[in-house]
Amino acid sequence: MIKIGILGCGTIGGGVIRLLESKGVEIQQKMDNQIEIKKVLARTPDKARAIGVPEEKITQDPDDIINDPEIQIVVELIGGIDTAKDFISRAIKAGKNVVTANKDLIARHGNELYKLANEKNIDLYYEASVGGGIPIIMPMRRTLAGNSILSMIGILNGTTNYMLTRMSKEGMSYDAVLKEAQDLGFAEQDPTSDVDGLDAGRKITILAKLAFNADVSDLDVRCEGIRGVRQRDIVLAKDLGYTIKLLAVAKDKEEGIELGVYPSFIPERHPLAAVSDAYNALYVTGDAVGDVMLYGLGAGAMPTASSVVGDIMQIARHIKAESTGIGNDLRVFDKQVLPAEKTVYSYYVCMTVDDKPNVLSAIAKGFGDHNVSIQSVVQKHTTDNWAELVLITHDVEKKDIDAALKTIGELPEVGRVDNVLRVMNDL
Repeated sequence: MIKIGILGCGTIGGGVIRLLESKGVEIQQKMDNQIEIKKVLARTPDKARAIGVPEEKITQDPDDIINDPEIQIVVELIGGIDTAKDFISRAIKAGKNVVTANKDLIARHGNELYKLANEKNIDLYYEASVGGGIPIIMPMRRTLAGNSILSMIGILNGTTNYMLTRMSKEGMSYDAVLKEAQDLGFAEQDPTSDVDGLDAGRKITILAKLAFNADVSDLDVRCEGIRGVRQRDIVLAKDLGYTIKLLAVAKDKEEGIELGVYPSFIPERHPLAAVSDAYNALYVTGDAVGDVMLYGLGAGAMPTASSVVGDIMQIARHIKAESTGIGNDLRVFDKQVLPAEKTVYSYYVCMTVDDKPNVLSAIAKGFGDHNVSIQSVVQKHTTDNWAELVLITHDVEKKDIDAALKTIGELPEVGRVDNVLRVMNDL
C-alpha cells in the first residue's frame, strides 16, 4: 500500500480526492497496489468534510503530512509560489516523492526543485501544471525524448481561447465577451493573468525547460495579451484567410531560445485554428517525428485531477520497483534567451490614413527606410475622407517593424495605427 498526503482541498484537491476514491478498485487492479489518502491539509475543514474526507484524515498543519514517515507521496495543490515552494522543498528533504499542479512555482523555481529531487533520488512530477488533463509532460519526457524539439506553439489558456472564439463566432466585443466569461466562471474577476498572457507564459516556460534543457523562468517570456484585439481585427483576419489566437511560442534557434506569448494571425487551414472555446492544444515540431498536436481540455477540476492521479500512479509504480528519481528533468544548459527585438515574423498592420493620392507611397517609403517590405496591401473601408489600410509585411525583425511604425505614425497622412499583430505563416 502506498500512502499519500494531499496539501490543499480546493477545486483541484477535491477533484483528486473524488477520483482516487471512485477509482480505487480500478487503480488497485491496474497497479497491483493500493493508494491510500492518509492526510488532507484543508484550510477550511468543512470543504474536506463536504466531499466525504473522514475527520481523522483532515489536518490544518502541513507538518502532519510532511513529517509523517508513512506518507511516501506528497501532492501539492495549494497554489502560489512561496508557501508551496517551502512545503515541497521540505517534503523532498524529508524523502517524500512529490506531485504538483503548480505552474507558477515550476515556471519560476522548477530547476531548483529538480536539482533537490535528484539529490534525494525521489520523483517530482508535474503533468497537471501544463494543459490540465492533456498528456503533455510525459510525452515530452518519454515518447518524444529521441527528438531534438525545434519548436512548440500552443493555445495554452482556455479563458482567452473561449473569448476569441466568441468574438469570432458571435461578433462580440472584447469587453462584452470578458463580462460573459466572468459571469460563466471562465475568467476571474481580475483577469490579468489570463488576458495579458501571463498564464500561458508560465506554461510555455515549463515546456521550454523540459524540451530545450534550458535554465529559463517565466520572467524571460515576453507576454502580449488580447486586450488590444478588436472585433474589427477578427473580421479582417477572416477576410484575409486567417483566425486570431493567443499563441504561446517556444523555438530553439542557433542564436538563442525564443519565448513569447502573442495574439497572432494563423492560417485558417492550420490545425490550431480549429481549437475552439476552452480547449487547449500544443503543436510540437521535432527533428525526427515531424509535427505532432496534443489537444484537450486545459482546465477544470476533473481533467486536472486526471493528470494528478496519473502522476501519483506512476510514482507509486516507481516506489514498488525501487526506481524513484530516474525520470527527473535534470540536464540543464545555459542557453541564451533571444531578445524580443531580434525575433522575426510577418506583421499585420491596420491603420487609418488620408484618402488621397500618394499616401501609400509615403507609407511604403516609411517602411522601406527601416528594411520592412510589404507583402500585400488592401484598402478596406473609407469614410469622411479617411481610408482603412490593411498591410501584411514580409518577415522582419521586431526592432525594424517598431522603428518603421514610429516613423509612419508621425506622418501627417496617417491618422492613427489601429493595431499591429504577428502573422504566423510558417507554423
